[in-house]
Amino acid sequence: MKMPKRIKFRKQQRGTLKGRATRGNYVAFGDYGLQSLEAHWISARQIEAGRIAAQHFLRRQGKVFIRIFPDKPVSKKPLETRMGKGKADTNFWAACVKPGTVLYEIAGVQETIAKQALARIAHKMPVRCRFVGRRLAV
Repeated sequence: MKMPKRIKFRKQQRGTLKGRATRGNYVAFGDYGLQSLEAHWISARQIEAGRIAAQHFLRRQGKVFIRIFPDKPVSKKPLETRMGKGKADTNFWAACVKPGTVLYEIAGVQETIAKQALARIAHKMPVRCRFVGRRLAV
């Protein structure tokens, strides 16, 4: 599972996910991509599940690029614990995803195969996604 090697602060506040993605919102490395349509936290386990689903379907052909990284520590207190006693320890790592963020990219395969592989990834994601292609510069 992905997580940062080291961080400046152990715990973070929750924050808000307002607006649309201004960075990472186009297909940069591959030929086809999976774009988020909603704002959400995507956990490191969900990112890894999507990667495994795509690579299992592609059977070692093509290349899968993961464009998001879980760099937000999310803490959660244990069940049936009283309030107080400080902030809980980190429970999981999450990537903050805004609408328009490209989550995964695939290169080196036909469009039909890429569509099927990205559809399998989309089933693992907690957000609605759409299939996008590379925009060619004129």
